[in-house]
Amino acid sequence: MKSAVAQSVSDLIRDHVRAMYLKTAIRRGEGTFAVNVGAVHKALRLANRVPQVCSALESKKLLAENHLRIVSKTGPPSGVSTTVTYTYEIQPADAHSLASTNPLIGLRGIAKEIFKKLGGGEHFIRSERSRFDDRSDDR
Repeated sequence: MKSAVAQSVSDLIRDHVRAMYLKTAIRRGEGTFAVNVGAVHKALRLANRVPQVCSALESKKLLAENHLRIVSKTGPPSGVSTTVTYTYEIQPADAHSLASTNPLIGLRGIAKEIFKKLGGGEHFIRSERSRFDDRSDDR
C-alpha cells in the first residue's frame, strides 16, 4: 500500500510560484517577474496564511532552487500583507542545472555533426522528402 506524503504549505506556495510565475516568465523570455502575496494567497485558497506566504516567497530554498534574486519588495513597513509584491530576477544558470530542470535541453545539438556530414539539416530534410515523394509515386 502506498503512503501519501503530505506537502507542506510552503512547498505548495513555492510550487505555485514556479509553475505560474517563473515558468511563464522563462517562456516569454523575461528576466524579471513580480509576485503579489495576496494573489498567491487567493489562488491557493489559503486562510490566514499571509505570513507563511511572505516567508515562502523570501525563502532561501525558493531562491536557490530556481536561481532567483529578489530585486525589490514593495508594501507596508511590516512586510507582511496581501499588498506585498516581490520582484525577482532570474539568474543565469549553468548548463548542468538547466539539463536537470528539463532533460531535453541536454540533447540540444546532439546530431549537429551527423547533419553536417549529410550536407546540413535542411539538405537532409529535402532529400528525405524527395525520396518519400518518389516512393509514393511508384504506388
